[in-house]
Amino acid sequence: MIGKTESRAACTSGAARLAGKLRCTWMQTKETSVREEIFQNLPVPAALGKMIIPAVTSQLIVLIYNMADTFFVGQTNNPYMVAGTSLILPVFNITLCLAGLAGIGGGSLISRLLGQDREEEARRVSAFSLYLGLAIAAAFAVGILVFMEQVLTLLGAGENTYTYARQYATCVIVIGGVPTVLSNVLANLIRSVGRSKEASAGIVMGGLLNIALDPLFMFVLMPEGCEVLGAGIATCLSNCLAFLFFLIVLLRMGRGAVITISPCVGLPGRSSIAAVFGVGIPSAISTFLFDLDYVIIDKLMVAYDDFALAAVGIVLKVERFPLNVGIGICQGMMPLVAYSYSAGNEERMNETIRFSRRLGLTIAGISIALYELFAVQFAGLFIADERTVELASQFLRIRVLATPLMFMSFFTVYLFQAFGKGRISLFLGMARWLAFNIPMLFLLNTLFGMFGVVWSQATADVLTVLLSLFVYRKYRPAVKGKAGSP
Repeated sequence: MIGKTESRAACTSGAARLAGKLRCTWMQTKETSVREEIFQNLPVPAALGKMIIPAVTSQLIVLIYNMADTFFVGQTNNPYMVAGTSLILPVFNITLCLAGLAGIGGGSLISRLLGQDREEEARRVSAFSLYLGLAIAAAFAVGILVFMEQVLTLLGAGENTYTYARQYATCVIVIGGVPTVLSNVLANLIRSVGRSKEASAGIVMGGLLNIALDPLFMFVLMPEGCEVLGAGIATCLSNCLAFLFFLIVLLRMGRGAVITISPCVGLPGRSSIAAVFGVGIPSAISTFLFDLDYVIIDKLMVAYDDFALAAVGIVLKVERFPLNVGIGICQGMMPLVAYSYSAGNEERMNETIRFSRRLGLTIAGISIALYELFAVQFAGLFIADERTVELASQFLRIRVLATPLMFMSFFTVYLFQAFGKGRISLFLGMARWLAFNIPMLFLLNTLFGMFGVVWSQATADVLTVLLSLFVYRKYRPAVKGKAGSP
């Protein structure tokens, strides 16, 4: 009798294992089918639509969500609270640089590996990139915790702003830094296998949650005087929930999915690890220099008057809308270009590049027309002061002229990241900011004052685009097919 019971139990266990294997195989086949549909079968415009629309949507939500804390803290009419949260923005942006190191470096390589039919190596790269992001984010958070006083003093926190800056930094960087980085890493990794919709859904959800939770924690749950702490808690919680969303996406993708958190898949090869850093480090440096450029603009405008500083602050926010759309186009394009490049499909790769470039330049052209016509109205959305609105509208009409140039500059950088040419993308990023943009800020500020600062972007990016076109034509790699290295 016991033998029969054990036999039935063994049969049940065997059937369960078989069902699990069949389900895993079915999930893996489904994922492969979805990937092949986007990367190989769909017409290029349709494939780009599936990749770009979610990416652009998430970029715009991220932009709005980045403004949310500042907006709601501003409702307190407490300048020290506003200043305290603003001081932490450069440090928070560093966490996004760290996410780009692991996420963009790993995501670009995964798409190329899939183009070479090296799925197992792609799985190892995904796990490595995820744990790389975890390690870097944790180390950064601990570093900020240990050296909090020194960091805040360096950023300029004074007697009236130190407490608010510390509260906000503790929530969004020390506690919330790891889930923020991991959410962005996972978004890039998931997008690299053609699942742009899921990748963007998590980012959008986190942004919308932050916008909804800010007033709840600031003005309802927290006592008066703790609004900055409430904003920090809301931001931290929204990023944690976004990370949880991505974990659920991974579980639904199944055990056989390319993107995995399992350390059991092992380490990728040395060439793959080098390829992750080779693309990820240039991406992180470029993002950091981009933010540094904005910091320098603010510092230079301080030398004039508060109206000029407020006006340029408005312009730097308004101009991000077409810029973030362009970044979304590049994010959606990159996995398709990387896959086609490694698969040896030069025709599809070239069509993807041409269509994406035309789309980005069209958006830039539309933004120029709208901002030139309605500059006063756009500036008036942020402030009612007539002098500030007048200056902001003048600044905006000048800065917007650089939009197509800016798009072409980072479009070329994204292309070389898709090709896995990290050194070239690093060179272009460093040249743009350190050789052209930042020196041009100081030069034109000296020669022409505050309007020289405003004209610096368009002037510098003319030189950047000329250099980018030269480098692209000279160093664009030949399509070698699936035998190419990562």
